[in-house]
Amino acid sequence: MATQQAPAIQVQGLEKSYKELQVLRGVDFDVARGSIFALLGSNGAGKTTVVKILSTLLKADAGTASVHGFDVATHPAEVRESISLTGQFAAVDELLSGRENLVLVARLRHLKDPGKIADDLLARFSLTDAGARKASTYSGGMRRRLDIAMSLIGDPPVIFLDEPTTGLDPQARIEVWQTVKGLARLGTTVLLTTQYLDEAEQLADRIAILHEGRILVNGTLAELKQLLPPAKVEYVEKQPTLEDVFLTLVSAEHRISLRTQKEPR
Repeated sequence: MATQQAPAIQVQGLEKSYKELQVLRGVDFDVARGSIFALLGSNGAGKTTVVKILSTLLKADAGTASVHGFDVATHPAEVRESISLTGQFAAVDELLSGRENLVLVARLRHLKDPGKIADDLLARFSLTDAGARKASTYSGGMRRRLDIAMSLIGDPPVIFLDEPTTGLDPQARIEVWQTVKGLARLGTTVLLTTQYLDEAEQLADRIAILHEGRILVNGTLAELKQLLPPAKVEYVEKQPTLEDVFLTLVSAEHRISLRTQKEPR
């Protein structure tokens, strides 16, 4: 029972460097089961590095991390069986139909009745009518939905979405958002990395702002908004947006970093 209540993802003191470049500088966060957790940050903040470590594609220099109760360093096989990873670009085979892509993945995973698995996922992701068409004819949103459907074959309890709406038009992004919300409603734990503030605002139960390898703040959208006082516009209070919080924190951290570099050693 205690295992069920434990966080789906636990990260403590994660550090990673590439030669002289320190990418992660002691990252800590937990992700509750069945929730959507957004790791928000600019390009180069370290988001993808965190995902690579959690998905066993990269080893941390220091710190610990566990996914679905398994340590990523000592039980990588169990972690890989518990997760699915969807990167920034859809990994579909454009020469195959949508249904054939799903059947192929189900067969590669040695699952029974791959045809039924494919049909169920096509229905779940509103792709039944397009199932017989080649993936090359799909719109960006359809292709991304198919990509996420492929990643769910085998029912992994934890899914990593690394900037899933990069390059998509507004309508396609909304389609993907609806898909992600549906995953959480069915109990899947989602760790989402994004540089889009509105994406984190729309989707996440909790948001952590990652900047230069450190978590600046971690909380619900309401908690993050409380970090800034409401602005008064013509005697009417204007609540801060997530964009206000993000830019204020990142700018402050940048000023501190510059000041530290200038101080004599």
